[in-house]
Amino acid sequence: MLKKFNVKIMVAQFIMILLWASAFPAIRVALTAYSPEHISLLRLLIGSIVLLIIAVITKTPLPALKDIPAILLLGFLGFTVYQVALNYGEQTISAGVASLLVSTTPIFTALLAVFFYREKLGLWGWLGSLVGFCGVAFISIGGSTEDFAFNNGIIIVLVASLSESIYFVFQRRYLEKYGALRFTMYAIWSGTIFMLLFSPGLGEAIMDAPLNATFVTLYLGIFPTIIPYFMLAYVTARTGAAEATSTLYLTSVFAFLIAWIWLGEVPHFSAITGGLITLIGVFIANIKKEDIMKENINAESLN
Repeated sequence: MLKKFNVKIMVAQFIMILLWASAFPAIRVALTAYSPEHISLLRLLIGSIVLLIIAVITKTPLPALKDIPAILLLGFLGFTVYQVALNYGEQTISAGVASLLVSTTPIFTALLAVFFYREKLGLWGWLGSLVGFCGVAFISIGGSTEDFAFNNGIIIVLVASLSESIYFVFQRRYLEKYGALRFTMYAIWSGTIFMLLFSPGLGEAIMDAPLNATFVTLYLGIFPTIIPYFMLAYVTARTGAAEATSTLYLTSVFAFLIAWIWLGEVPHFSAITGGLITLIGVFIANIKKEDIMKENINAESLN
């Protein structure tokens, strides 16, 4: 039976992909005036304030006391480490390449789930992971003729991807308990608390920065940090997690296009080729997983 075309879901997915993709070139712009730490701090502070207002209006309760240590750790990994590492990486690599490297997050997540939760990855999962990492290697080798800092940037962004993967793997029980929106609020607030370490000098940086860089950082704090999570929760509630995230592979494509138009970043051949290989690997690793999830749901419905 054909699925009914839903304009609202399509629009929500498009907004989600577009906003997340726009974050990569926006970071490059913000880096012209702010340090990687100050970008993350200002971005999370803005996001936290907006979410706090939403929480007060909706009367969102605080998490259980026993869950706070774990939420703090997950917020640290998923937002503090991820954003600071990504910002540092984008000092030496393009926005498009950074988005491609972050697209390895599903592969890292799957491998971590195998190790910690004894999930079965299967032949297609292992094959997809191998292909994906070959793509990353191709990007790295392709940049070896340039400044060596390019390779350092790749490693740092992969650290960001790994950190975010750990966040995704261990957030499961808290997503079930609190829901996606509430848990995301808690995680962003937690990540902001750790970022306060970099508060010294932020005021001076804001005063010295040109308005365009500050406005871009404000944009990062509201749009890519908050709105896509609400869109993802909306789509997930209506289609399921597998289908809701199935279009996220397009984020890298949009990131390249936006960076090309906005920053004039023309992708190198090695980045395009390695990126295609990486995305194919991610697709292979996840397409069968989605089929298995659907089969499990169908089997459970028959029991």
